Order: sequence, then structure tokens, then C-alpha cells
Amino acid sequence: MSVGPNYDPGWIQFLLLHGVDVGLVLATTYLVLVLIGERRTLWMVRGLIVLMLAAAVSNRLGLPLLSFVLEKLVVGSAVAMAIIFQSEFRRFLEQLGRGQIVQLFQPVRRPIPKSDSVVDEIVDAVKELSQNRIGALMILETSGPIDERDFSVPGVKLNAEVSKELLQTIFQPTTLLHDGAVLISGARVVAAGVILPLSERTASRQLGTRHRAAMGITERVENCACVVVSEETGSISLAERGVLNRPLTSSKLKELLEARFSPVTDREAVAPSLWSLGRQIGSGSKALFSRFFRFPSSTSRDKK
Repeated sequence: MSVGPNYDPGWIQFLLLHGVDVGLVLATTYLVLVLIGERRTLWMVRGLIVLMLAAAVSNRLGLPLLSFVLEKLVVGSAVAMAIIFQSEFRRFLEQLGRGQIVQLFQPVRRPIPKSDSVVDEIVDAVKELSQNRIGALMILETSGPIDERDFSVPGVKLNAEVSKELLQTIFQPTTLLHDGAVLISGARVVAAGVILPLSERTASRQLGTRHRAAMGITERVENCACVVVSEETGSISLAERGVLNRPLTSSKLKELLEARFSPVTDREAVAPSLWSLGRQIGSGSKALFSRFFRFPSSTSRDKK
């Protein structure tokens, strides 16, 4: 006669399978949060999750018509989100294809702070170029270095300090580097004469090659922003994630750049690092466990 507890292998296998299932769902959810990286788009993900849960519940309750409608809404919403976040999904698939699995779990990097003097130099140069109707295209790194393989032609290395005079000189029509873009990282002009891939989106006829190039590189690379000065009209534009914000005044451009590259930014990272995420889950589980079993807290013991 056995005294020890009876362990059912089937029950243990059931628990293990469900544990793996829940873990994979959590990992997938974390990847989605890393992929999006901003709270302003998190509401769309929450709406999709609500639709998926509602479809699962209606299917489990035996409501075939409601389940059919909700499943179609889930599929349509997923397709719409794939179109909206096409640049993010492209980066996700590229990293997955390159085998960069670890990079997918890295937290969203903060924008590279730029001092007020650097922003002022860029804005002053753009203002002068706009008044003189001299075309210009500047790539500003935001959250990390850009891979040169994303450029059609890397350009000429400069590694010079950002200044209004240097930027104005580069884009003068008589110079050899005026047709390309300038790559700015932090407070340094890394390269000039950079040739960028053009956007494949259907754009307005008023937009020239510089605008399509700004849209193309920001579609392809999310950790950058592009400042464009139109050669024909002198209008100023700012491109991010394939979207052009135009026309802008020099003061509005300065406001956007200061908000974008400020050390204290309003953008909040949605997905924390795995270590901080684990600590949050552990502390939350401990608090829930102690509250459920009514364990006294350390503060209450100290008071006694």
C-alpha cells in the first residue's frame, strides 16, 4: 500500500502543455508591444485583443452568428493593423529572417538627446535654405545608428561638428554633395551625399524626389527622422515613419525637434526590459498571493 501522493501523468502533461501555451502567448504579446513601442497606438492593440476575447467567448457559449461576425471583425482589424504598421512589421520580419531573435526582446531605445545648440544650428540652417529656396535633405538618427545597407549609396564620410555654416555650404548647388542627403548623429555630421531609397507609395505631384526619399527611408528605418527643404517652393517638411508633416515654419520645426530629441521625452516605452518585466510580475504575484491568503505585511508586523 503506497502512502505517498498519487501523481497522474496525464494531469501533469496537461499542466505542462497549458503552461507552455500561456508562456508562448505572453512572449508573443511582449513582441507585439516591442514592435509598436508607443502608447498612442496601444489602444488599437487593446481593441483587437478585446475582439479576439469576445469571439472566443461567443464561440464557447454557442453563439454561432455572433462568433462569425466577431471572427470576421478580428481578421479585418488584423489586416488593417498590418497596413498601418507596415514598416514595423517589415522590420520584425527582417530581424526574424536574419535570425536576430534576441534583438526582438530588447526594449525600445530612447531618442538620442540633442542639445539646444544642435537643434538651433539645424533650424537656422533650414531657415536660411528655405528663404533662399535651396533644396536640402537631412537624416536625423533618433534611437540608434542606422545601418548603411539601408541606403542606396552611403555617401562621403565627414564626421564634422554640426553647424549652420557647414549645412548651408553642403547644400549649395555648386557643391558636389548637394544632391544627396546629410546624415546627422547626435552633434556630428556623419556623412553627406547619401542617396536614399524612394518611397513606393503614391504621393502628390507637388512632392519631389527629396520628399519621396524622406518618406522612403523613414518607411524602411523607424529610428530616424528627415528634414526636407523644397527647392521649388522653399517649404519645410518633417518625415517620420513614412508620413510627411508639411508645410512647417522654422519655429514649428524647432518645436517638433526639441520635443523629439529632448532628454525628458513624453514618449513612454511600452515594453520594459525582461528583467524589469520579471520583477514587476514577481512583485505583483507576491502581493496578490499575500492578499488572497491574508498574510500580514512587513509594515503591519513592524507596527506590532
